[in-house]
Amino acid sequence: MKAARIASALALVIIWFIIAGLGGPTFGKISDVSTNDRTTFLPASSESTQVSELTPEFSDSQGIPAIIAGETSDVGEVDLTERLESTEGVIQVIGPTPSEDSQAVQYIALIDTESADATEVVQLLSDEVTDDGFYVTGPAGFSADLANAFAGIDGILLLVALAAVLVILIAVYRAVLLPFIVILTAVGALCAAIVVIYYMAKADIIVLNGQSQGILSILVIGAATDYSLLMVARQREELQKQESVADALKSSWKASFGAITASAATVAIALLCLLVSDLNSNRSLGPIAATGIFFAWVAALTLLPALLYLFGRASFWPAKPKFTGELTSEQNAHKFWYKVANFVQGSPRKVWAGTLVLLFLGAAWVPLLNANGVSNSDILLSDTEAKQGQEVLNEHFDAGSGSPAQIIAPEELVDEVTGILENHSEISTVTLTSESGAPANTPPMNLEPNVVDGNVYVQATLNQEADSLEAQDTIAQLREEFDALDGDVLVGGESATALDSNRTAERDLRVIVPLVLAVVLLVLIVLLRAVLLPLLLLGATVVSFGAAMGVSALVFNGLFNFPGADPTVPLYGFIFLVALGVDYTIFLMTRAKEDTPKMGTRRAVLHSLAVTGGVITSAGVVLAATFAALAVIPLMFMVQLAFIVAFGVLVDTFIVRTLLIPGLVLEIGPKVWWPSKQRHEERTD
Repeated sequence: MKAARIASALALVIIWFIIAGLGGPTFGKISDVSTNDRTTFLPASSESTQVSELTPEFSDSQGIPAIIAGETSDVGEVDLTERLESTEGVIQVIGPTPSEDSQAVQYIALIDTESADATEVVQLLSDEVTDDGFYVTGPAGFSADLANAFAGIDGILLLVALAAVLVILIAVYRAVLLPFIVILTAVGALCAAIVVIYYMAKADIIVLNGQSQGILSILVIGAATDYSLLMVARQREELQKQESVADALKSSWKASFGAITASAATVAIALLCLLVSDLNSNRSLGPIAATGIFFAWVAALTLLPALLYLFGRASFWPAKPKFTGELTSEQNAHKFWYKVANFVQGSPRKVWAGTLVLLFLGAAWVPLLNANGVSNSDILLSDTEAKQGQEVLNEHFDAGSGSPAQIIAPEELVDEVTGILENHSEISTVTLTSESGAPANTPPMNLEPNVVDGNVYVQATLNQEADSLEAQDTIAQLREEFDALDGDVLVGGESATALDSNRTAERDLRVIVPLVLAVVLLVLIVLLRAVLLPLLLLGATVVSFGAAMGVSALVFNGLFNFPGADPTVPLYGFIFLVALGVDYTIFLMTRAKEDTPKMGTRRAVLHSLAVTGGVITSAGVVLAATFAALAVIPLMFMVQLAFIVAFGVLVDTFIVRTLLIPGLVLEIGPKVWWPSKQRHEERTD
């Protein structure tokens, strides 16, 4: 029997090592199926998407523009045209175009994205012009900056996250092998997830980007570690009560299975609510993250038990639990947390009321969070070449140069459309496009406008940065004016893409938040077989989320001086904090539910608070630390999400789970299980 168990455990470990062997190389290939192009994230129904699909029909000179700009005192002496045209991947160069003050020059190089990698071409262009004091900016430049920001994400991010987890685990376990066993479990789960997600992206089932990839890595490491902490804590208890490692593991597996499964199911189902999003990036994150949670659950229930069995009590060395036939006195084992339980028991009403007031004070600052979107220059926190080039454009040229608004209009409305554009104060130039891509009706060639299916293609250069909020307002105004015309006029381009992305994100927030709340509530009702308690747990988590967002707004505005936030920040923060925050109350109340028949509701929740306090707090600290690792990516979105989730998880861990929920349960008593017929009367013993 023992030999069969060892063989089964070894087989499981070998299978996971094979999976890890497949996952390692897949990390290196993931960039082949990843994209950071915002236009691929929008729904097909958006104006921006329709325009991007139609514009190639009007000209053969299509490509993502890279703007090469630089300051020079003698614009006549500068001519980089030949070098730019000879750069591999460049299909056309427009310029040189001197500024009106004759202090700067710009070129527009169109990059063929079908046959070349835009990021590599941008680097080649930069190598050509850097010594001449020029910068590569524009859509291609900022796209390359995003790609570079996510470059090495598999290495740096994982290294930081795993190092943080290792330090915490060593402090928690005070053991040599156990921290590495837990980390090996998390890495195995991540490798399995990355293999599946790679082939999902390759088959065009999902749209993968660097943002989703970073969140996946952090989520899997954090979740797998949390589940491992829960099982290891039970295994330590059982090893004191049972001499056989196999019997102890069987008991701890059974005791942990329900809580781990409930937690994983809650998080995965909440994440899958993103499938109703209109943004492809949001919609894809749902199955991506849910896949990661699934493998974290599988690894915690298979790989971890196999390793714990093979290493036996040595896993805990040098503090190996000794078999005594009974559990060490809980009062001694959880001394600190029994003091916390006694504190809550002393005045539960003051405890829950005080914590609620504290949370509401934090939530009061939520209106200060400006989540209306930010420009590319603000998204990137590091000083990049594209940002420097944009500063040159802002000072010497129309800020929207190289990224014009793209208008597809019926031929019969061309005069009305161009009239509206030319009379708009924020538009500097308006050009019709000929078949060659050159401006139409312009001397000396006076080319005819290209008409395709009765439509013409108009480009309008704004004197605002293409992805700025001001440019988005201008696009919104133009769309309103064009809607008044008797015809279908479409407005696209970079500014319109940013506008449509922000509006879609705001729509997602309104739709997905209620859906997540309903789904999580339903899961809690099924799990706890009650209605009142799930409502209390969900309400407490929502208030906790509000406090996290309010404090985050203060930090972003006052400490970091961020100009705003992406509209997806509140949505992602909500989903992760509600799903993950409920986890800790699930761990607390499932243990309380287990003990209620023996102790009664009030004693059971106090006992649960004491015996789970250490492991849940460790899990919360680990999860906060792993999400905080996202801050190593120099993007405002990632830094903001890292702070919101890390701070919110700590609030859930130390305030909601420790004080608010136990205080409320003590105040309400057995009625928290309403309307269950199995309400238990309080025991006086």
